[in-house]
Amino acid sequence: MTRADPRYLEVRLRHANLRRSGRRVLRDLTLRIRAGEHWLLAGGNGAGKTQLLKLIAGAVWPEPARRPVRRYARGRQVWTAPGEVLEDIAYVGAERQDKYQRYGWNMSVERIVGTGVHRTDIPLAALTAAERRRVRRALRSLGVAHLATRPFLSLSYGERRVALIARSLASRPRLLLLDEVLNGLDALNRARVLGWLARRARRLPWVLATHRLEDVPRGANRALVLEHGRIVYQGTRAGAPLARYLEAHRGRAGAPAAHAVRRRPGRELVRLTGARVYLDGSPALRDISLAVRGGECWVVHGRNGSGKTTLIRTLYGDHGVAVGGRIERAGIAAGVPLERFKRRVGLVAPHLQAEHPRELTVSEVVQSGRHASVGLNDAPSAADRSAARRALALLGLTRFARRPLAELSYGQSRRVLFARALASAPRLLLLDEPFAGVDAPTRRALMQRVSALAASGTAVVVTTHRPLDWPGCATHELELAGGRARYCGPMRRQSAA
Repeated sequence: MTRADPRYLEVRLRHANLRRSGRRVLRDLTLRIRAGEHWLLAGGNGAGKTQLLKLIAGAVWPEPARRPVRRYARGRQVWTAPGEVLEDIAYVGAERQDKYQRYGWNMSVERIVGTGVHRTDIPLAALTAAERRRVRRALRSLGVAHLATRPFLSLSYGERRVALIARSLASRPRLLLLDEVLNGLDALNRARVLGWLARRARRLPWVLATHRLEDVPRGANRALVLEHGRIVYQGTRAGAPLARYLEAHRGRAGAPAAHAVRRRPGRELVRLTGARVYLDGSPALRDISLAVRGGECWVVHGRNGSGKTTLIRTLYGDHGVAVGGRIERAGIAAGVPLERFKRRVGLVAPHLQAEHPRELTVSEVVQSGRHASVGLNDAPSAADRSAARRALALLGLTRFARRPLAELSYGQSRRVLFARALASAPRLLLLDEPFAGVDAPTRRALMQRVSALAASGTAVVVTTHRPLDWPGCATHELELAGGRARYCGPMRRQSAA
């Protein structure tokens, strides 16, 4: 390698191959990342994007070769293994965020961001005054300094993501790896992160993986496209065939399937009246009233932290309604177990993806949807296995049935959650940012499935930040702001906040 910029980390891969659980997931990759290069990483679900980022970050090891396949350089120093440069690399992705949910790490945002300074998962020492100032600067640079004292798990999914990006900035990285980091961010937070990359990271090399054209930062000057673990394009961003791999912002999508016939609204399935919900002693929803009927499709939107996920989990039964308000569910009277309702509800949500043990097979995850459980408490029945097979076939996942979740990409795992939700033939489908992390063809196919279900009488409630993710079958809209309903009623427009 020629002499590298001493302020930043240069990486070179030469004919790198990677196997995971006996399967080759990256094949003959040759790549060089230098100071001032800002890489866009594209490809479908399962193409190998996350594994490539992990290979660069030193989280996974390539197949043995005669010569080293990874080299890292800073100035005149060169290393052939990542051990000496791990502190130079910041890696942000869904898996790191899921760890906090899975293990219940609920320290303050300031302390979580401070772990970036110390390069630890959890705080091991108190921050000095200088380190606290460094943390606050990172939070201010992304416009979220007001979150510093909040418990991390009290934040919305998008707020947690911004806090973890701030954590990476506080570490002062020499190389930044960003894996679908704009998923779950509202328009303002997405603009802040993209703005930081455009303004502040001019020489800092970074790699950003995405499925969406609107998430490509202005400063991206290089592009890498993967298919089935191989590089199919490497070069300038201007010459990249991005239109084939990234979906553009076009407004509402997901028109009903041609065979589906929309019905009149069916019977009422769930009703909120003056509902107030408190989380950690603070109000998360205030005076919400709405009724969801069979065949209706509700779109719920609003800023990060406005209460969208809390609403979904309240409808499902994970959060209770405070005295003075009420929630009514069809078929659930006093003395009837709530689990009876949950078994008739399909749920797709980020916390479910985080909480499912990674060693579970895809079939086991889908079968658990019949029992509204995380994993299986008892051996599956013949009906459970049959329903799971049908749901997997419906979503083109049959070939993954025996694989553990750990072997799937994030987008593939999201499809598994959809299959889990469909396994119980739900009358109510609750979808919390359901299309985050899935590629364009998968998104379109899932949209069609949601629209067909709504047309056949299933009630749908979906939260999203992106206009592209508003189902074409949407009938009603709820806009939240600070936990209150800014608008609640029939669809009035075709764009989301």
